[in-house]
Amino acid sequence: MLLITCPWCGEREESEFSYGHEAHIKRPENPEQCSDAEWADYLFMRKNIKGPQLERWAHTAGCRRWFNVARNTHSNEILAIYKMGEQAPKDVMALINGDKKR
Repeated sequence: MLLITCPWCGEREESEFSYGHEAHIKRPENPEQCSDAEWADYLFMRKNIKGPQLERWAHTAGCRRWFNVARNTHSNEILAIYKMGEQAPKDVMALINGDKKR
């Protein structure tokens, strides 16, 4: 069982959470000027990589708050947890950018 640490409630079982997909997706600045293909790309196309990835999660059976999780999708290891609006930790970003192995 995967244990996830909610920044507000502490460690809980995965069943209390909902996966919210990739984090830090930048919304187009002028969405009304996007083509249908550009808008579809923004809505649906995600990296879906095998390895470290930044994701959004919600504590749906607890405080109902959203937060970010840096998780290795290959090993399911949680690398970091941080609140919405915060940047991912630098060591996690170095790992995602291929600067280090974990």
